[in-house]
Amino acid sequence: MSVAEQIGVRIPEILLPIPEINLQKWAVIACDQFTSQPEYWQKVSDFVGDAPSTLHMILPEVWLNSPDVDQRIRRTQVAMQQYLSAGLLRGHQGMILVEREASGKTRTGLMLALDLEAYDYHRGSQTLIRATEGTILERLPPRMHVRRGAPLELPHILVLYDDPEFSVLSPVLEAKADLPICYHFDLMMDSGHLTGRWVDQPQLLDAVIHALASLIAPQTYAQKYHQPEGTAPLLFAVGDGNHSLATAKAIWEELKPHVGLDYPARYALVEIENLHDPAIQFEAIHRVLFNVDPNFIIDLQTAFTPNIHLSTLPNFETLKQMVLEQSGPSQKMGMLSEQGFTLIELTQPQHNLPVGSLQNFLDAYLAEHPQTSIDYVHGDDVLSTLGQRPGNAGFYLPPISKSAFFKTVINEGTLPRKTFSMGHAKDKRFYMECRRITD
Repeated sequence: MSVAEQIGVRIPEILLPIPEINLQKWAVIACDQFTSQPEYWQKVSDFVGDAPSTLHMILPEVWLNSPDVDQRIRRTQVAMQQYLSAGLLRGHQGMILVEREASGKTRTGLMLALDLEAYDYHRGSQTLIRATEGTILERLPPRMHVRRGAPLELPHILVLYDDPEFSVLSPVLEAKADLPICYHFDLMMDSGHLTGRWVDQPQLLDAVIHALASLIAPQTYAQKYHQPEGTAPLLFAVGDGNHSLATAKAIWEELKPHVGLDYPARYALVEIENLHDPAIQFEAIHRVLFNVDPNFIIDLQTAFTPNIHLSTLPNFETLKQMVLEQSGPSQKMGMLSEQGFTLIELTQPQHNLPVGSLQNFLDAYLAEHPQTSIDYVHGDDVLSTLGQRPGNAGFYLPPISKSAFFKTVINEGTLPRKTFSMGHAKDKRFYMECRRITD
């Protein structure tokens, strides 16, 4: 078994659009963004029109529950076949060095394929590749419907590795000036700039693989995370796209008995990024409830009594400051509604993270109030707009500490679902690269 196989990595054939295609229209943002803002996706559709685009090969999740969802899914797979038949995609074996400029910072990553046999999204998993947040199992079937039978995958998955010495990327960055550019353009909707460079020289590929393997050398791993030697190591932790990777795994498990282990769908194309990249910032994912009962605040107080204290604050900025500056054993979070801004303080929380304490309550509330729905939103502006609409309630949460990220996943398993996000909505990964997942 090669070193790459031992760490769950494969050098993929990556498909990119031919030079004649307008890349600004080709690349669109991850399908799980702007799920409560259909107007965003309408603007994207208006801009793209009939031009070749990843928009025509994905299902924006804002339409996941639309009456014509089956027809939309069929259209995505038809578009994939048409693009392949028309020769609009060209393959190249290797990795891609990705540089994404967004919000004044540049994130750097590598495109490669991960072995789904080395991944398990269930809580308590001891595989090399693990989910970092709880997977909402009921969200998988509709996403599996999108992937099932599709000839291509278009990844928006970001996977993190813990490399404070930057040993994995250093040799690639040293050779950067000599790497051929495969794309270089401004993204639509003021979402920054994207540059990709082919990494296909054998010595560079070997350097990356061996540097990744060194991160989980038994003695190094045991010392780094204060674990007994022989502990099953965690090399890759899913940063963004948890449900997309879980969907790929579920489809692979469906296919495996029929196609055997040597099949393209065994692997998933992802971008790996160093947790210690200065441009990576963990943002909290906020919650919005729609059509809440008028007695919601009473239900909230009752659920946490006597360990809850509510304070009315004058504005959103003060609320954010109070939540972000919290310290001590209590947990603070903010609530926005038509009535104003409320600081929620839990004096004896039952979960080690504020998001966990809140989510446990929200899950119970939603089970008892079927008319109420929830969305998970990125960005303060979206939360402020949606949370203060009549009948809604928004919740502002603090981000998880980046320094404790891997240790928390190793010691405690997956975090509560939708605990964190890597950047604002418009900073999310855009679909650019494709890979075949069928013979």
